[in-house]
Amino acid sequence: MFLLSILPPSFIYTQKGGSGYTLDGAGQERRGWRGWRGAAVRRARACCSAKMLLRRLPILAWLPNYNFRSGLADLIAGVTVGLTVIPQAIAYAGVAGLPPQYGLYSSFMACFVYTALGSVKDSAVGPTAIAAILTRENLHGLGPEFAVLLAFLSGCVELLMGLLQLGFLIDFISGPVSVGFTSAAAIIIATTQIKDILGLSFPGGKFLQVWAGLYEHIGETRLWDATLGLGCLLLLLLLRKVKDIKVGVNEKGGGGRGRAALAQALWFLSTTRNILVVLVCAGLAYYFDTKNQTPFVLTGEVRAGLPRLALPPLSATVGNHTYTFTEMTSTLGSAIFVVPLLSILENIALAKVFSEGKYVDATQEMIALGVCNMAASLVDSMPVSGALSRGAVNHASGVATPAGGLYTGALVLLALQYFTPYFYFIPKASLAAVIIAAVIFMMELHVFKPIWRTKKVDIIPAVVTFAACLLLRLELGIVVGIAVNLLFLLYASARPAVRVTSALSSDGVPHVVASVDRALAFPSAEYVRRAVRKAADRHAHAPLVLDASHVQAADFTAARGIKALIEDFHARGQTIIFYNVKPSIAEVFRGVRPREFLHCSCRAELDRLLLEAQRHVKQARS
Repeated sequence: MFLLSILPPSFIYTQKGGSGYTLDGAGQERRGWRGWRGAAVRRARACCSAKMLLRRLPILAWLPNYNFRSGLADLIAGVTVGLTVIPQAIAYAGVAGLPPQYGLYSSFMACFVYTALGSVKDSAVGPTAIAAILTRENLHGLGPEFAVLLAFLSGCVELLMGLLQLGFLIDFISGPVSVGFTSAAAIIIATTQIKDILGLSFPGGKFLQVWAGLYEHIGETRLWDATLGLGCLLLLLLLRKVKDIKVGVNEKGGGGRGRAALAQALWFLSTTRNILVVLVCAGLAYYFDTKNQTPFVLTGEVRAGLPRLALPPLSATVGNHTYTFTEMTSTLGSAIFVVPLLSILENIALAKVFSEGKYVDATQEMIALGVCNMAASLVDSMPVSGALSRGAVNHASGVATPAGGLYTGALVLLALQYFTPYFYFIPKASLAAVIIAAVIFMMELHVFKPIWRTKKVDIIPAVVTFAACLLLRLELGIVVGIAVNLLFLLYASARPAVRVTSALSSDGVPHVVASVDRALAFPSAEYVRRAVRKAADRHAHAPLVLDASHVQAADFTAARGIKALIEDFHARGQTIIFYNVKPSIAEVFRGVRPREFLHCSCRAELDRLLLEAQRHVKQARS
């Protein structure tokens, strides 16, 4: 539009070949501006339509049809997920290096917000293992204020990505990179919990630091903590399998109702295993406390009451130094972008698992997750996302709508208000067992075998990501993995297959056909030019047909390479014909003004050009 406004009234542009269009001054300019305004009005109307409103506020779609049956299903699922999230939240706060109450602060506000904005009924938004370990690695021990600010900034980035529809960035995280990252994160999380299982206390939270500390302090292992931790871990793994026990009707078909009730009881026992184990361990610790004995390392005091509602901290005082907002964001560094990106990846993966083949609106999920984090940061939350384990509980509990999150959030609020004094007696070893039992199944090492069978080269980015995440930092590891993956993609685009064959036209003209199998871009321009010249050298007097049927795009560098190729063929007196070149690509090639650009799109025209080339060769020889 800007170019149209500065063209003189008499300006006329005609395409080569005589077909073109004319710009005749102010009339066309006004029509151009009216067209722009019309497009803007249509887009604004589309954004304000009832259909768009239902997409951006999914609660309006299911609330009018909400009934008692749906409410009962959501109540059962919400309470069940709440019993799961309370011990997990306390444990994930420890993974993030935060006081226990911050895990609970992160577990209710996002549930309320997602009820209105969430499009996937099974998604249970709250603290997750991945978000917790990423928070820990980027806090540098500076305090909860940094975690709360990270949650707010992560929400801003997620919301912006949703509004700008930047979900395609997730596509740059391939399957092998995701497998390597998730497996490494699971190992790091489990590693950080081993010292709590053994009752040890030493500084350091990185993979190598923890193993070095374990080697130095293994002799200080507390017997009671180790016994309790390993016992809890074994019990949790056994209870996880209880739900898989087959309890069917007998051979005569009787006892169906009783067996169904037993199956439901076993499922509930398996689903609530975390809270049951933690409660039993807390009761055991309380019993010892009444006997003036403390055989276990306990969680300690958990701040009672609800968090205050306030804006995220824009400054923080650590020791004698006061960090400004700029210093805080600088300290968080790449986490401001890596944490939301991986949270979106985790949430959309969860949504796809439970979508049952339905379309997942990735844009809406990004917007919902962004608003959830921003709202949760008002109540001192760390970054949150959808958790696959709690999503599975939600799904198995028969949740009907996202309203199940209301009951989960309400249960967490009740725990904060009335039960926090009792959290003091929860042994750290039992919480560590809960974490390890959860993340051990995040390790996808079994996927390496099918990757090796399918395409062996894909094992490289997976292994590189896995090793980099373990030895460096998680966010650096995934960046390294993405970079390696992109290098493979660039190499593939830089080395397209050029298949050379000999052929005869319908008129009996011998020629060479060179077929390029992908787009012509700057990395591949010189390679294709060399390959075509090499084919021409082997058939010095035969015309060469460059088949561009599979070439979908070309850039300026490729166009210059084609121009140089045409010059090469002209200098040696050999004809080159471009076959099945798409009109858009032909325009790109014409833009560099080659000497003679022979191209055609039908077999008859190709045969005619080959016959003319043969005549020129005969005339030149004579």
